[in-house]
Amino acid sequence: MLNEISEFEAYTQAPTYKRDNKNDNSFLGRFTREGIQGFEGFPRVLTIIARGYMFKNGNADIEYARRAISAWCSIPDKDNTKEKEDWRFKTDFREYHNEFPELVSENGEGWFYRHFHNAMNFVKNNPDKFTAKEIEKYALMDKNFDTAWRDKVTRMHFSTYYPKTKGAWILRFDDILSSALELGELKNNDFELSEETKARITDFTKAPNTALALETLIKYYYANRQEDTDWVVLPVANFDAYFGSTSFSKKRLTELVKSGAIERENSYNVSRYRLSEVFVMELNG
Repeated sequence: MLNEISEFEAYTQAPTYKRDNKNDNSFLGRFTREGIQGFEGFPRVLTIIARGYMFKNGNADIEYARRAISAWCSIPDKDNTKEKEDWRFKTDFREYHNEFPELVSENGEGWFYRHFHNAMNFVKNNPDKFTAKEIEKYALMDKNFDTAWRDKVTRMHFSTYYPKTKGAWILRFDDILSSALELGELKNNDFELSEETKARITDFTKAPNTALALETLIKYYYANRQEDTDWVVLPVANFDAYFGSTSFSKKRLTELVKSGAIERENSYNVSRYRLSEVFVMELNG
């Protein structure tokens, strides 16, 4: 969540499909089952990818970034001989294979499409590593994925003024590219907390996993806070993916709010948080 360069690599390089124990979800890469199922956290995922390609050669190249995220999202057409009546409905971007061979195959299989099906094949080929309930859930996801992802990619092309655009929070390529341009080049925002701050963390929690979550939240807050507010937007689904499970959103955040380490608010599907004053003073000091 702090090293954006490493995060970009996680979304664009070949994942390793393995599972060492029942709690190991690394075969899903930088995603969770719930995140994939509901396509949660994708604004950040696509913005990170767009920034990585937009500023690859220095100056911002918006159209290069647009082609890159289109390639990443590509899903093969059922009938690739049928011409699309409108470019906005296009979901197969195999023509970008030569430009982005790491993002889309010559058959139109985008990085995310390939990753999902590779992960599902891993589940099918290793039933001993999963519970019967998990296998059932992944089988249902596999059955519905292509239709759901094609619909999602189709809607990403809609402009704000397109008649079929429904809801203010629809994910659009134009919004992704605008955010990428504003945020600029990818950065490594990680840093070492002071010994005083580390000691303060133990005042709020003794649980190692919760302490790690709080340490990450402190660093993320410092890297992303704005001058005009003491609140920072919290991309919960991306934090879950970073930690490899939904324990962060379902357990760690609740523990940290109860302890007083953070305050949290939710509105219109957007979560934000601020740190306890003791952490803010130490960071400012």
